[in-house]
Amino acid sequence: MKQKKRRVDILVLSDIHLGTYGCHAKELLFYLKSIKPAMVILNGDIVDVWQFSKNYWPGSHMKVVKHLLKWIGNGVKTYYITGNHDEMLRRFTGLRMGSLQVVNKLVLDLPDGKKAWFFHGDVFDVTMQYSRWLAKLGSIGYDILILINRLANFISQNILKKGKLSISKRIKEGVKSAVAFINNFEKISADIGISNGFGYVACGHIHHPEIKTITNQEGSIVYMNSGDWVENLSALEFADGEWTIYKFSKTDREAMKSNQESDEKEPDSAGLFDNMLLEFNILRQ
Repeated sequence: MKQKKRRVDILVLSDIHLGTYGCHAKELLFYLKSIKPAMVILNGDIVDVWQFSKNYWPGSHMKVVKHLLKWIGNGVKTYYITGNHDEMLRRFTGLRMGSLQVVNKLVLDLPDGKKAWFFHGDVFDVTMQYSRWLAKLGSIGYDILILINRLANFISQNILKKGKLSISKRIKEGVKSAVAFINNFEKISADIGISNGFGYVACGHIHHPEIKTITNQEGSIVYMNSGDWVENLSALEFADGEWTIYKFSKTDREAMKSNQESDEKEPDSAGLFDNMLLEFNILRQ
């Protein structure tokens, strides 16, 4: 059954982390196929270059890349904002290829007359500022935790017949809350946004979907975070003059299962993948 596509004026995705075990690429692909965006903002950490390996690149991850490329090929205006896990792309800032543009930050004029400021947000992370190797080590540990979480979920759902667990999310939220408290991540981004006269500021990085108004002595701003596709499975959507958070739901999962074709086969993407791997190796040198 073909899905009816929803019209979205602006789609904001971040922290997909393609190339890692934690990435929910199948769910993301189902979501992408359900919408028709006029503009796409990829707000960092789309491909996890830190952990990129040919040993793990499922067909579902390639399908997400191909779907995004299809949008770009069809003329959908797409901005790729670099993050910390795909920081190697920052050397290509300003690059334009058809409807795709690579940037470090982005400012848009919205229909309500306000300006929206988009950036990934790793610039406010002390672990990135003072110890990059520690941040990368933490990323590897987090990926291992995701695997443990999946095993725990399999046992809980299939053997114990209980609900889904979220061990990794609970641990991560505890750590990230402490980091956010030290950094005042949301407050700092909001303060800078207000001082520059922006009406909205949208980030990624901390894997916490949010839309809220933050006020200081100079004024107020709407702070937004698109979340991630590791645990929250979320995105920001702008449609009919309003920002909302999309979250992959149980209904979406049921619809995804019912729409799966029994004879569906993974595409043979070895050739394309080998080219991508070669490019990554060249850029790392």
